[in-house]
Amino acid sequence: MQTEIVIAGFGGQGVLFAGQMLAFAGMDAGKDVTWMPSYGPEMRGGTANCTVVVADEEIGSPLVRHPRAAIVMNLPSLDKYETTVIPEGVLVVNTSLVNRSVQRTDLVSVMIPANEIAEAIGDRRLTNMVLLGALLEKLPVLPLSAIEEALKNHLPERHRRFLPSNLEALRQGAAYARGELKLEGGSTSETATEAAAPTSV
Repeated sequence: MQTEIVIAGFGGQGVLFAGQMLAFAGMDAGKDVTWMPSYGPEMRGGTANCTVVVADEEIGSPLVRHPRAAIVMNLPSLDKYETTVIPEGVLVVNTSLVNRSVQRTDLVSVMIPANEIAEAIGDRRLTNMVLLGALLEKLPVLPLSAIEEALKNHLPERHRRFLPSNLEALRQGAAYARGELKLEGGSTSETATEAAAPTSV
């Protein structure tokens, strides 16, 4: 089995780091993986995306036109990638920076205010881990514990102090996708998580 995932947003949002952790987790689990980054003309504030492929056998090509899943961290990324995800795939949308709903009804869409969740934990830079946790709750290509172990094994030494908050961000993203996380102000993920999609769970 082969699973293709696109993660897209602005430079500086941790797009590439989220993809790297997903790839490391796959490697550590004995999977074949590829990780392909792409930058816009500006590193920070420009466009950034990466494609991760996780497979049980040799991967023919790292190039992906129609991924099984996408994490979109801003509106331009949603506009670009919503149409590319395969039917019955998974689309995780950061509603903190997206002001429209998902138009398609043939996929699982998770609408999650990832910036607000990250800020509640204590650092907006955790937005990428919140979204990755939500993705893995709906697309179990790897267990959440595999990403947690990848963070423990591959997080650079200078960033080790951020390990607990990264783990918390993953777990809260997954909890929101399950409909179990209540945000301040009274809104709950149970009512806001998924757009209308006949294949959602």
